[in-house]
Amino acid sequence: MLLHAILFLSLTGCATFSALEAPVPLYESIYIYSGTRLDWAAISQNEVVLKKFRVDPPRYPWVDLPFSFTLDTLLLPVSIYAEVFH
Repeated sequence: MLLHAILFLSLTGCATFSALEAPVPLYESIYIYSGTRLDWAAISQNEVVLKKFRVDPPRYPWVDLPFSFTLDTLLLPVSIYAEVFH
């Protein structure tokens, strides 16, 4: 079951990885809960926030949301450090 979820996410894209790898200048980067925020912007169709990320959201943001939230939570200490010092 877990393997199926991982394969499905790899086909649809992971918002956390997409958001962190986006070609955005450092002073505009969003690090803290970036994948969750990207998913939520896609779900709520918030074009302003989507433009800030400069990356396409996952094809199925509702499916990706719990996985991005989990990964964003695991990466939170690193994200806070990156947000504060960059």
